[in-house]
Amino acid sequence: MATLLHIDSSALPGNSVSRELTAAFAAEWRAAHPEGTVIHRDLAAAPVPHLGEAAILAAFVPADQRTAEQQAAFALREELLTELEQADAVVIGTPMYNFSVPSALKAWIDHVVVAGRTLGGAATVAGKPVTVLAARGGGYGPGSPREEFEFTTTYLEKALTGLLGVTVDTVATEFTLARINPAMAEFIDTADELKAQALKESALKGRAAAEAATAA
Repeated sequence: MATLLHIDSSALPGNSVSRELTAAFAAEWRAAHPEGTVIHRDLAAAPVPHLGEAAILAAFVPADQRTAEQQAAFALREELLTELEQADAVVIGTPMYNFSVPSALKAWIDHVVVAGRTLGGAATVAGKPVTVLAARGGGYGPGSPREEFEFTTTYLEKALTGLLGVTVDTVATEFTLARINPAMAEFIDTADELKAQALKESALKGRAAAEAATAA
């Protein structure tokens, strides 16, 4: 039975473009796998804690030698690792917050990067397909004045491929604040066009991910 790991990180439960994109992806995936499993990890509704000393040290101590505090701290890491390892495909939705990803998403990445298990593209996750669906309030695309400030998709692509060895496919839309920020009114049409295209691409990638899981 195929499994999709669906991760959302926007702090907004509604009016979130990144959540719209992941929903489009997941809908197509479910249509192809009505009997499949979708694990929805909402990092805003149920944020994972940032790594603390116990959770870090536990990864370097044999399970039977961990303290009670280390065992408790690593239990969450084990849960997150298992979700990632068992998924046939992963979709991650992210907005841009202050030029980068939400801290909740960074915390998730920190938890699932474990030396000897996933770090360096270990066999448990190497080559796993991950689709990143990003939404940015302004314009940060190639050739734009703020291109060098884009640390959302660039960070995720490098972190996920460089640390976990997964394959990353990215869809991004921009100017999502145009309809609520009067100073960006001139970009409304552009924002609408980009969002429509991103929704279409997200759905297509959801279908492609589902087909790939079936073929596997």
